[in-house]
Amino acid sequence: MAAVENATPTTSSTDVQAISDEQKPVKKGYGWRFWAIFPGLCIGGLLSALDTTILSTVLPTISHELDSQELYVWAINGYFVSQTAVQPLYGQVANIFGRRWPMILSVALFALGSGLCGGASSTEMLIAARVIQGLGGGGINVMTEIIVADLVPLRERQQIMGIVFTAFAVGTFIGPVVGGAIVDNTSWRWVFYINLPLCGVTLILMLLFLHVNYDRQSTVTAKLKRVDFAGNAILITSVISILLALTWAGTTHPWKSWRTIVPLLLGFAGMVAFLVYQGSRWCLEPTMPLRLFANRTAAITYVLSFLHGIILYWVSLFLPVYFQSILEATPEKSGIDLFASVIPMVPAAIIGGVLITVTGKYKELLVAGFVLMAVGMGLFTMLDDRTNTVRWVVYQVVLALGSGISLIATLPAVLASLPESDVATATATWAFLRSFGSIWGVSIPSAIFNTRFTDLVGRIASPQLRSVLVGGGAYQLATKTFMESLDNTPVVKAQVVSVYVDSLKLVWQVGIAFAALGVPLSLLLRSLALRNELNTEYGFEEKKTEVVEEVRV
Repeated sequence: MAAVENATPTTSSTDVQAISDEQKPVKKGYGWRFWAIFPGLCIGGLLSALDTTILSTVLPTISHELDSQELYVWAINGYFVSQTAVQPLYGQVANIFGRRWPMILSVALFALGSGLCGGASSTEMLIAARVIQGLGGGGINVMTEIIVADLVPLRERQQIMGIVFTAFAVGTFIGPVVGGAIVDNTSWRWVFYINLPLCGVTLILMLLFLHVNYDRQSTVTAKLKRVDFAGNAILITSVISILLALTWAGTTHPWKSWRTIVPLLLGFAGMVAFLVYQGSRWCLEPTMPLRLFANRTAAITYVLSFLHGIILYWVSLFLPVYFQSILEATPEKSGIDLFASVIPMVPAAIIGGVLITVTGKYKELLVAGFVLMAVGMGLFTMLDDRTNTVRWVVYQVVLALGSGISLIATLPAVLASLPESDVATATATWAFLRSFGSIWGVSIPSAIFNTRFTDLVGRIASPQLRSVLVGGGAYQLATKTFMESLDNTPVVKAQVVSVYVDSLKLVWQVGIAFAALGVPLSLLLRSLALRNELNTEYGFEEKKTEVVEEVRV
């Protein structure tokens, strides 16, 4: 409350005093302008997540039409690497230039990339457009979370972010369904064109209503000098090097090949060099300050976010393999079957956000979430060609509940352990590690699956089949069409199915370890108080008025 200085008892006059901005009650971020931009934030989260998985069922069609050959994989990886690598940069830019224009720029880049993807006439053009799309998608992810952090107190924030995270999770899992439905009914180009009207809505809402405070005094030149261009260059090239190695490993080149090992080692060396540079005297304003990792709770939660990214993509990538190769579902049907992994995440994330708001606790939710995910992975090891629908639905529900609870509880654990001034950089680092985890969530299970299938392929009697199923062929041929082509040789088909079942079993068994690792790490977190107040210099712009109070004595 504003402190009003009383007149002395000997004075009979009236004192009139202006109440300064510093003396005003701290305002919470709710209001009509917040709810006006909120649909745009949700749409942005949905779109950026949707485009990480939508090509999984469409890429063969695109690859055939554009004659992509071995370049096809970069239509996916180009988006992944640009989305992941620029997220820390957006966090720093948001501190320097404010929140409004980085958010608008990221939506505009995503729309531009989407339009170029839809009009691509060659594979090279498609890859370049996907990189532009990823630059926008990475910004949307980070800026959405930063904007909500600026406008809603930490204690209340997660019930809002529960809805945003739900949109992100839904976009991740429905991508294959949407892509399959579009390519079955119209041109693949509409996979990208459908983004444009939704981006238009988001841009309009941001332009009209996202008017927040920022530094208006410094020149653009002075602000650009604060950007950590050298650090970001090191980080981006390191991420690209690691992704190159993981893309080639087990398919284009063996894991033991120098073409795999060298870029992987260079990437890790680059990550270490990046962290060293961030803590050096040459880096005046770090993209990822080392103080973000200086306390136990923040450091552990960053690891948990990385693990969550791994598990989310682990499941979204390999459950369709089970549905299509063993249960012989179509791509579109397998996407629908994944709804059991999506729908429970919605109430889990929302309820988790409400529980954090009511109780102020996040540690218990993280423990419960990783326990459920470990149990879910364990249940997946029992999947085979005799598993009925009820069982595989229940198995997915168990993991989805854990995933939703964990997703909503990681960011408040980070922010509770750091000052409000670190919201942007801490959030960007959290988003980067989650996205970086998704890269490993694709590569690790793929390597396990391909290696295990190659080890067991001797069970298959047909030499011709063995030759096409090794070296990554088993994943590419995990389709209803391929399995139906084996109907005339039931013995051989049974052998193929058994190898798929046992290869997937190892994928899930290793997945248990990643999920279970999160349990003891969650127990090591400190239970910190979540702030009820909102103390930020990036809130909504307010008209400066002087409040005058008359005190009569």
